[in-house]
Amino acid sequence: MANLRGSIVALATPFRGSRIDDDALAVMVERQIARGTAGIVACGSTGEAASLCLAETARVAACVIEAAARRVPVLMGCTAASTAHAVELGQLAAHAGAQGVLLAAPPYVRPTQDGIAAHVRAVAHAADLPVMLYDVPGRTGVAIADATIERLFEDGPIFALKDATADLARPPRLRTRCGSGLLQFTGEDASAAAYLAMGGAGCVSVTANVTPALCAALQTSWQSGDVTGIARVRDILAPLHAALFAESNPIPLKAALAQLGLCADDLRLPLTRALAPTREALAAALAHAMPAEDAAGRRPRLAMAECNSPRRGTSPGCARM
Repeated sequence: MANLRGSIVALATPFRGSRIDDDALAVMVERQIARGTAGIVACGSTGEAASLCLAETARVAACVIEAAARRVPVLMGCTAASTAHAVELGQLAAHAGAQGVLLAAPPYVRPTQDGIAAHVRAVAHAADLPVMLYDVPGRTGVAIADATIERLFEDGPIFALKDATADLARPPRLRTRCGSGLLQFTGEDASAAAYLAMGGAGCVSVTANVTPALCAALQTSWQSGDVTGIARVRDILAPLHAALFAESNPIPLKAALAQLGLCADDLRLPLTRALAPTREALAAALAHAMPAEDAAGRRPRLAMAECNSPRRGTSPGCARM
């Protein structure tokens, strides 16, 4: 996990009616890996984790981990309002074979910084997996202070931060506190290029569900020093970023995935389907971005050519490609 860099997808959970669509989920994972995604986060807020029961979370974990077949790391979301529930989710992730967990502060309860630190330590100890800390005060109602991040990194429970605060001054500030060992990822797609310039390691991306090859290309262009390539991809993706966040995530994302034929446009209440203006904006953004995405997706990838992972098995519900 210390080498994790680039575009990591915050994977949507496809539904067909009230049930998880295992076949669509396996196809989505395969598409992500084939198009250069560096890692997968399942059962986060984009994956509608709050609507999943424990058995459904285990089902998503099994399908995603089997489909990924260790070609890229899989992190499982373990955010919950109670530490006991988060511990249970962390243990589930470990049992399923995840390589790490994504953990935000407990939502709604607004714990102190000491409470956040204790919560993270409890989950990390129970799961015995690397933790990517997730600072998303817009959803949790409480921010994680720089000092708390420094303390957790020095103590060992966390290896990375997903930062959804849109504070571009934060990466160098945390590098001063923690050094380069703390991997910092933006959780805001629109800031992906700027975050790299400020010292970030990549992006945990919603947009990558739709355009994984372009999101990966932006990251690899930075790594190779291709400033022109970064600007080109950034500008292609900008209208899509805007459309995907026109309503609460993952409402527009599910509409976009349905327009691409990757899964049904089904969400769980209290989320409702995208409004007509959002769908129209998505259609225009997809028409602009998808030719470049498909061209980028057809380019050979050395990492995939060198991959010699075994074929996936036949656990229940997961489709073969």
